[in-house]
Amino acid sequence: MKRYNLLIVLLLLIFNVTTAQKKGSPAADFSSVKETKTKIENTVPLVIQHLQAIATKEGDNNILTNGKKALGKEYGILESEWRLYRINMNNCILNNSSKKAKKCMEYHTLYLRNTLINYNNYITNLTRKNGYLGVEGDTKFDFKPAELATKLSEAYFNGNDAAGRMKGNQKKEFLGQTLADDYKLRPYAEMAQ
Repeated sequence: MKRYNLLIVLLLLIFNVTTAQKKGSPAADFSSVKETKTKIENTVPLVIQHLQAIATKEGDNNILTNGKKALGKEYGILESEWRLYRINMNNCILNNSSKKAKKCMEYHTLYLRNTLINYNNYITNLTRKNGYLGVEGDTKFDFKPAELATKLSEAYFNGNDAAGRMKGNQKKEFLGQTLADDYKLRPYAEMAQ
């Protein structure tokens, strides 16, 4: 009888570890991290296009030059916070008990959410209809800070649950995927050309 209990426990353990590692499983899906990165990057060309329209209408290229510089500053703030957020979320999971990890992650998600809201306010005010110099038309962004922060939070909470079923290096490798170059924001200078 004991042999069967041991076999069942061993099979359950193997199932939990493999489920936690599957990329497609809800417990280990970090696709919202990549989705958020893409949505942030997609705002830059839209804002620059709007600035170009203003510069063309006014016949003043300084509007484009100064606007790009200001946008670069705002993007840089978000880029720094994005990098710190991913590092901090991984540290929350790796260095804390489950209960403390959740509190830690909530704190960092709130901070990122506020940074996303600030960036969204900046680009929205810059590009709204009847805004600067009366250039017609609203620029539509697929960028909703609260929704993005919620999705990120869910992904990391699920990641925390999955990491709880792993050991040592396996946990570090699993969480380390969000720190890969694929998840870094593209440099502003590269996108603003």
